[in-house]
Formats: sequence, structure tokens, C-alpha cells
Amino acid sequence: MAMLARIAGRVGMPAVPLYLVGGLAFGKGGLLPLVRSEGFIQTGAEIGLILLLFMLGLEYSSRELVQGLRRTWWAAALDVGLNFAPGVLAGFVLGWGPLASVLLGGVTLVSSSGVVAKMLHDLRWTARPETGLVISILIAEDLVMAVYLSLLTGALAGSSVLAAVLTGITALAAVGLTLFAGMRFDAGVSRFLFSRSDEALLLTILGLALVVAGAGEALHVSAAVGAFLAGIVLSGPAAERARDMLIPVRDLFAALFFSFIGLSTDPALLGGAIGLAVSLAAVTAGTKIATGWLAARHTGLPSGSRWRAGALLVPRAEFSLIVAGLGGAGELEPRLIPASVGYVMILAVLGPIGVRVVDHLLRRSSARRDEEAGPASR
Repeated sequence: MAMLARIAGRVGMPAVPLYLVGGLAFGKGGLLPLVRSEGFIQTGAEIGLILLLFMLGLEYSSRELVQGLRRTWWAAALDVGLNFAPGVLAGFVLGWGPLASVLLGGVTLVSSSGVVAKMLHDLRWTARPETGLVISILIAEDLVMAVYLSLLTGALAGSSVLAAVLTGITALAAVGLTLFAGMRFDAGVSRFLFSRSDEALLLTILGLALVVAGAGEALHVSAAVGAFLAGIVLSGPAAERARDMLIPVRDLFAALFFSFIGLSTDPALLGGAIGLAVSLAAVTAGTKIATGWLAARHTGLPSGSRWRAGALLVPRAEFSLIVAGLGGAGELEPRLIPASVGYVMILAVLGPIGVRVVDHLLRRSSARRDEEAGPASR
């Protein structure tokens, strides 16, 4: 994993696709199966999933989430309509069951907040006019996924329709109460958890994430949603210091999570699913670009910002793999995880490249217009 991370940094691409390839090489049907290490890696992967969602929650305050949802609820609805439907329809066309098709819809729906955030940082686009819109859409997606994961957790557990509906209501109530508590008591929670000792604060925050995630799992709301909500509630000095201290821990266990997805995938099955992965990548890259373009047009942004907003939303990574790796997914449809792994590898690599290509073309077009306008003005 260390070598893969170095290679990714050297070529300027996300490390997630390379971790997946590493997992494929050392998993079932790979070059050197790590049978004895599988239990440890699986436990580390579960912790990585919790930390990914917890750290994502730390990025947003309750007020930002509510305000972002108010501003872009229509963009979120457009996003769900354009990007959830291709996965669901593909599942039904291939003869998959309803639950497996809905899982595939979740894989195609959500953009990668981690990859998008890294691109914005690397390209120094944080002050660009389209950045706020893109972040608002990502926030709305995260809220949608919180409820989506909760409903799926109940359905995958074999619950009845009534139990699944109750699980969804519980998830909505949990999200609502968390946002309310975050807006009313965020400073109090931060003061209660804060400690001047780095060791004490690290253990407190990490323990909070694991306990809340475990409570979510026990209530069938899912550990991922519990961790996400715990991150939202935490704010202030405790959240700022926790973010700095937890980033290395998250990176370690997140690498195990992505590698475990590869370890769990038989490369022989990946070959049979590559056609589906390529087709979905082509279709949903287009629907994401359309989502960003239409949303930016609705808010009055110029043409260049519209294309950049669309390109930024294309990459998929952590959430798509979280959905594919939900318990019981392999039993529902053996092709789901291989297709999702191939799909993420394609868009996690081509997404950032596409952003740079779009920006380059827009710059060339702008320079050409300036050159043409120069003689005319003279």
C-alpha cells in the first residue's frame, strides 16, 4: 500500500484505484492470497469505513447542511433522478433482483467527496464561483445517502416492508434530531469533549466515533450513518484538532477498506463485469456533467463554470464502494461488487483527468476569443 500511495502521488492520481488493484492481486484468485491476514484486514476495513464517514461529517456543521439543502434541494432532486436511474435500470435489464438493482443505483448515484475535495485543493479552485454549488450538491448527496444506507441496511437484514419503513423513519428522525442538536448544542458538545492532552482527545474522539457507529449498527440504522451523524454534531476546537489528529489514522484504515474490497473480489469475475462497468461509467459521466451544468445554469453561472461544475462531479470512489460492500451484497448478485470495483476504478482515474482536460479546453477557448477580439478592438 505504501508503494501504491507513492506511485499515485507521483503520477498525480487518487490512490483508491491502486488500492483496489493491490487487493485484487492478493485476494481470492489473485497472485498471492493473504488468507491468514484476511480477518485483520476485514476488521481494519470496518474501522476505515467508520472513520471515512466520521471525517466526512466533520467537514460540515449542522447549519451548513441545512442551509446547503435549502439552497440546492432542486439540484439534489435532479442529481438523484439523473444518476440513480441508470444503475437501477441496468440492474433490471440484466435480470437482477429489485434490491440488487437499487444497490447498483446507489453505486452510480453519489460523487466522491474525497476525490472532489482533493481536486479543488490541487487545482486551487476553492474560490471559484462553481465551487460553492458543487460542495452544496455533495452535501445534499451525503444527506440522501444517510437515509438510503439506513433503508438498505434494514432491507438487507431481511426485514419486512413495515420494518424497513420503520427503519427509514428512524433514520430520518435520527438525522433531524442530530441536525437540531448540532445547531443548538454544538459548542457545548465541543467543550465537553475537548482536552488539552492530544492523547486524551484522540482517544475520546475515536471512541465517540466507534460507539455511535456501534449504536447505529445495533439499531439497524447502519454504522456508516451513525459515524456520519457523530461527525456532524462535533464542531468547534475539538473538531478542528480531531481532524488534524485523525487524518493519518483515517488514511491508514481507509487504505485497508479499499484494499479489502479488492481482496473480496475474484479477478475472474471482474472480467465478466467490465462491459457493465464501462457502459455505466460512460452513461453516468454524462449524467453527472449534465447535473452540474444544469445546476450551474440555474444559478446564473457563466458557461465555463457550468462545464467545470459538471466535470468535478464525475469521480466516484468511497461511497460507491460502501454501497457495493454492504453486508449480503455478494449473495444478492455476484456481479455487483466486481462491476462496482471496475466502475470506480474507471471514474476515479478518468474523473480527475477529465477535469483537467475540460479546464485546458476552456482556457484555450478563452485565449482564442481574446486573440480574435484583440485585432477587432484595435
